[in-house]
Formats: sequence, C-alpha cells, structure tokens
Amino acid sequence: MKSTVKFLLSTFAVFTGAVALADSSAIQQAWLDDHVVVSVPVATNRVTTINFPGPIEAIDGAGFTVDGKTPGQFQLAHAKGSAFLSVRALFPKAAGNLNVRWNDHTYVFELSVSDPPLLSLNMQGLPRPEEAGAARAPEVSPLKLLSLLDKAKAFPLLKTQQPESVADVGFTTYDGKPLVNDFNDFQIQIEEAFRFNAEDTLVFRVAITNETDTPLIYQPDSFSLRAGNRLYPQSISDAGGIVAPKGQSIVYFAVTGTPDGGRNNLSLKNQFTVLVNRLSPPPPPPVVTTTNAPVQPVRSPRGQP
Repeated sequence: MKSTVKFLLSTFAVFTGAVALADSSAIQQAWLDDHVVVSVPVATNRVTTINFPGPIEAIDGAGFTVDGKTPGQFQLAHAKGSAFLSVRALFPKAAGNLNVRWNDHTYVFELSVSDPPLLSLNMQGLPRPEEAGAARAPEVSPLKLLSLLDKAKAFPLLKTQQPESVADVGFTTYDGKPLVNDFNDFQIQIEEAFRFNAEDTLVFRVAITNETDTPLIYQPDSFSLRAGNRLYPQSISDAGGIVAPKGQSIVYFAVTGTPDGGRNNLSLKNQFTVLVNRLSPPPPPPVVTTTNAPVQPVRSPRGQP
C-alpha cells in the first residue's frame, strides 16, 4: 500500500511539474521601451492581461469593445486608475494595435491571434534588474534555428500547400514601403520578416547591394538588428560573406531573445535597422582637383596706353 501511495505521489509531482513547465511560457515579461512595438499573441478563448508598474493614464485603440456587444475585434477590460488591462480576441483572425499611456510615455502593443497565446505580460520599467524575475527566452537548438530558416524560405509554398504548418507564423513584406539601410557604398534592404512566437525568434530576408566596382566582403556571422535603442545579435544566418561588384546577394538571418537571455517580444511593425561587420575596406573618397592657373596680364601694344 505504501509503495502504491509513493508511486501516486511521485506521478502527481511529475505531472504537476510538467503542467508548470508548460504554463510558464504563457507568462512573460517585457521591458518598457516607447521606441519598440511589443508583439502580444492572444486568443478567442483565453484572456490576456498586460500589467504595468503603476496606474495606466490612458488607452487608445481601434476595433476594441468594452461590453462585447459593440462591434469590435477585441474585448477590452480596464478599471480607471488600475495598473493593468485585459484583452480577448472576438474573431479567429483578429489583429490590431493598442496604445497605452503610462508615465508620460506611449507604449505600443501589436495584438494578433496566435497559438499559444500569452496569458500575462508584465511590463518592467528601468532600471533593469540583471536577472530578477526576467522571463527567459526559450532554449532554441541550432537544428531548430535551421528549421526556422528553412520554413521562412519555403513560406509561400507552405502557405499554399500546408497552411497549418505556418498558421502561427507572423509575416510581413516591405514591398510597398521598403526598409533600406544605406551605408554609402552598399545597402541592406529588408524584404521580408517572419516571427516565430513560440521560439521568440524573428527571421529576416535581406538583400545586400554592392554599389562599388570592387567585391564587398563582410563577416557572415556578424548580423545584428537594431530596434529602438536596443541591439540584438544574430542567433543564426545563411550568408555567403561576399557581394560581387555592382551585385546583389540575398541573406537570411535570425534573432532570438535578447542579449541578456530574456524574451524580446518584438513585433514586425518596428522600424528595424540591420547591421553587419564589413571586412573589405571602404573605397577611398573621390579626389576633387581644381585648376588655379595664374591670370596673365594683357599687355597693350608698344606705344599705346
């Protein structure tokens, strides 16, 4: 009998531990940064609560209803003077942004239906504690990162033939309003971006254009992403390291979590800047020459003034 009880207790402990591990990803933390759009996955059958360090001053958003009867994409609950708000999607493909005014700053949240959703998002103000309660980024193996790159490359085909495999992948294209980073003699243009929320990973397809008559050589594992005032180094890349003279090269790279091991929760709506370490020297500046020939005086014929 005792052995049976011990077995049941150990089984219950393992089961509850597994439940706690599974639920931990539904509770996350993000830093307060009014230059960064925070991505928040929500659901139609779950409530997501966003918590601030102090009372919220104002909330603004299009397509939100507070009573569930007024037409809208999301149902919003907030009590005046409280430091939190709760949202729930009303439609399977609901998407929109919510602007929250706190401490004289506006913080932007991009909401979209995704699986799994966040159930609680705790906004942490500065100064940032080193490790105090910070939500850790998921452990993503190199093989998993490679599979995310492959999924991004095959996204159009998967979207058509296996839509369920990319149903929870955020995607945006910059055809209409390209994000171009100009470095004088070469450019980096973001063409497509993908967000894999479960892995807290963003994948980018970028085009590097060499404007010079000499090869552009760069360090293929040195890509980094700037969003607001934070810099995120790459977690993996597929890059050749060289661009032919007057040529163009397509590169894929990914960013996972934050440099200190936390989640980045970055939305694809951010104005990103892509950086890379170049190895070939930049071309010398053009030499401008001017001719300053002395002006010869005009002499009058002899005997004339």
